[in-house]
Amino acid sequence: MEKNPYQKYFQVVYEDNHLLIVNKASGVLVQGDQTGDPPLSEMAKEFLKQKYNKPGNVFVGVVHRLDRPVSGLVVLAKTSKGLERMNLLFRRRDVKKTYWAIVGRRPEHDSAKLTHWLMKDESRNVVTAYDEPKGDAQKAELTYEYKGTLNGFHLLEVLPVTGRPHQIRVQLASIGSPIRGDVKYGFAKPNRDASISLHARRLDFIHPIKKEPLICLAGIPDDGFWDQFLTLEKPDVKDKNLDFLH
Repeated sequence: MEKNPYQKYFQVVYEDNHLLIVNKASGVLVQGDQTGDPPLSEMAKEFLKQKYNKPGNVFVGVVHRLDRPVSGLVVLAKTSKGLERMNLLFRRRDVKKTYWAIVGRRPEHDSAKLTHWLMKDESRNVVTAYDEPKGDAQKAELTYEYKGTLNGFHLLEVLPVTGRPHQIRVQLASIGSPIRGDVKYGFAKPNRDASISLHARRLDFIHPIKKEPLICLAGIPDDGFWDQFLTLEKPDVKDKNLDFLH
């Protein structure tokens, strides 16, 4: 297998003619912004260009995004057909997204559905959650389940129904359980590497072109803190090195 020169920034979880699904490291932008830092989308283009020795431009379409300090699965499209059809799956909510969130305060309920209305202040890049509809605020829904406690921290498995900016971060903070390291939404101190302890762990969907079921699993961050929480996962997906099933 070809060595990935961008291994520090992303690991390839699945690839075919239409899709490239990667496990993004925290700290990596998905798309370019005012910082000018190299985004995942451009690194993926260069990766594919080198891998297949392509002389011209390479197509990479961004299907969805993760916040910069969040790690885990990102779906990229290698063709316009793949991009269009994956976008449709996400719009229809036909993609099951599973996140792991580590919080410092255990929620009052071990499982719950959270519904808020979110409004983003673009100038500050901060989202506010409201319990009732308000102005242009967008409805946001997720469910979570408490998985266990280790060394004073609590692992939640989160399944977002909608895909709003900062949704999981602000909704968990709204119930008094901000994500470890997420000082923007109320955690007491940052993580040493500027990450937050939120990881896009798993994606389940029917491949929009092959019409086959896909289960993609992102290995946890290479961090001793995260390793301990693998003991709380179900036996069928407990292997840290298991990245892809189908």
